[in-house]
Amino acid sequence: MSDLDAIERALEEKNLFGYWTVGSGAAYAEPKSSFEPCLWKWQDVQDALDRTGAELGLDQTFRRFIGFSTPALNKSTTHTLILGAQLVKPGEIAEAHRHTMGAIRFVIRGGGAQTTVDGEPFPMEAGDLITTPGGTWHDHYNGSAEPVIWLDGADRPIIKFFQIGFHEPFGERRQPLSRAVGATAHELGPLRPNGLAHNAGAFPAYRYKWEDALKALEVLGERPGDPHDGILLRYTHPLTGGPTLPTLSCELQMLRPGEQTESHRHTSTAVYHVFRGAGFTEIDDVRFDWQTGDSFTAPLWRRHRHGNTGRDEAVLFVMNDRPVLEALGFYREEAA
Repeated sequence: MSDLDAIERALEEKNLFGYWTVGSGAAYAEPKSSFEPCLWKWQDVQDALDRTGAELGLDQTFRRFIGFSTPALNKSTTHTLILGAQLVKPGEIAEAHRHTMGAIRFVIRGGGAQTTVDGEPFPMEAGDLITTPGGTWHDHYNGSAEPVIWLDGADRPIIKFFQIGFHEPFGERRQPLSRAVGATAHELGPLRPNGLAHNAGAFPAYRYKWEDALKALEVLGERPGDPHDGILLRYTHPLTGGPTLPTLSCELQMLRPGEQTESHRHTSTAVYHVFRGAGFTEIDDVRFDWQTGDSFTAPLWRRHRHGNTGRDEAVLFVMNDRPVLEALGFYREEAA
């Protein structure tokens, strides 16, 4: 045994290590994602929701949720975020609770349900985005005559990494309502009540209506758009204009018929859901064809571009981890 081998063994016995054993110390390195892109077809998700809806009631499970699982990540969508589809049938209640995770709901099928957050009911219609900041009480109720399906997104892998997860049941199936529908929107909108102070550093629960988003897309659709993202709208903090939640950003991306974007890459990871239309995304020269209802990932630092192959506009709902990287000074983007 060489002297260096003996040193390394002695270090290991004392729970120490020499940095020379870690890697080659290459002169140049760049980020490399630990997982590959993945595409989930809507028909597969719908079939799973139909089967579990027939077999499993919300009295038997905490949530009827089908998660998008990337093979290398053990029941997670990306290394930082999880996304999946939740079904709530007519008359059902998803019981009240709160947790450390920040979460979002993007309604993709049906309407007439509501999410109650800290006593305020937020109606849920197709295309609406409702945020549930970490630590807020929330429950869901479908008072309509039709099933409602929404995307559930959360920062669970980040919470798991930091080992700081709390989860607490409310104690009753539903919270009592203590605020009127639309209270937060009026308090934080362009016309605000006098004397009502809000902590700009806090993240409020908020409903971003599809009808407002659609109007914005229609007006902005007359512009050339970003060369890498087409027409891109970000769901921002209503007071500060910052990210949707501290750990994740939600966006809407629109591609006009025949539009194709240029390739770029960034250190954030994104999960896409096709809300409308058909097209393709190339990630490191691998093409993924998608249509309404499909979802897919673009891992960090992978070259990617998008194209619309349909006759109508394609609209993608996007969730990414950019706010965390920007807060830590790790965000980087470049044409590729």
